[in-house]
Amino acid sequence: MRVLYFAWVRQRVGVAEEEVSPPPEVRDLAGLVAWLSARSPGHAAAFAQARQIRAAVNQEFAGPEAPVRAGDEIAFFPPVTGG
Repeated sequence: MRVLYFAWVRQRVGVAEEEVSPPPEVRDLAGLVAWLSARSPGHAAAFAQARQIRAAVNQEFAGPEAPVRAGDEIAFFPPVTGG
């Protein structure tokens, strides 16, 4: 699974992307966030307020209940505003 981080999420995690292999019990975005949060202090800081982070699975916006699987591309980023 390829995980991409953008903006301040990337700054806190410390990398722009990483390949991860979560355990089988990680089946959705919420589970992935919980698992990633335990990986390092940077991950924990990035996901401390998970409701402020948006996510995409395979380049489609997704909510916490969205399923994730091996081979997926997951992106985490702050909300974007335009004007």
